[in-house]
Amino acid sequence: MQPACQFDHMDKYLAVRRAGSGRVGDLRRLNRGGWQLVVKKAVAPIKDKRTAVLHAALGLFSRYGLHGTSVDQVAARAGVSKSNLLYYFANKEELYLCVLRDLLEVWLAPLREFSAEQDPRQVIGDYIRRKLAVSRDSPDASRLFCLEIIQGAPLLRDELDRELRDLVEHKSAVIRAWIAAGRLAPVDPQHLLFMLWATTQHYADFAVQVEAMTGKTLANPEFFEQTVDNVQRIVLQGIAPR
Repeated sequence: MQPACQFDHMDKYLAVRRAGSGRVGDLRRLNRGGWQLVVKKAVAPIKDKRTAVLHAALGLFSRYGLHGTSVDQVAARAGVSKSNLLYYFANKEELYLCVLRDLLEVWLAPLREFSAEQDPRQVIGDYIRRKLAVSRDSPDASRLFCLEIIQGAPLLRDELDRELRDLVEHKSAVIRAWIAAGRLAPVDPQHLLFMLWATTQHYADFAVQVEAMTGKTLANPEFFEQTVDNVQRIVLQGIAPR
């Protein structure tokens, strides 16, 4: 059973009541447009708190893992009470899984855009840039995903076996279509994706090593563009039609 990572309409209704935005009788007298306006005003701070909890949890989980992080630590870092945190997430495991699902969605978003009608060089080049941008902007997310995989993905395995496998199979078919049309060299689609993931995520997962070797990180705009250019050229030259 998936954790409740999103609010439903009843959650919003209860949120309005708990936030003290109005009495039940006041809400019933409002028309539909007015009701929606009240909900937005009441739920906004709740969503802000939930976002703060997820952000705090990501920072701690990516450094100390699930077992090395406590609910008290997350609550303190997010600036909420422990009871408030447990209102949104039933337990630490549910919070951890919600964080993983959120980052998996961010990580997979660029891959979803592959289509056989597009220019493969443009698509893969853009994919490299976007994945490197994720490594630059969300290094904690990349490191947490890496940590989960190294540990055997005990909580994310179902997601990998279903959503990720289905997506990779679908996009592998797109890559095979490009190859069949003579637009790419005959490479194995899965190994191409593995290489793209490993290369782009290296700059987040091994940022300390990159900085030790180069004296720079992807936060440096010039170094970021150099990295994008080099990775794109190496990959695109390797998969260009012969």
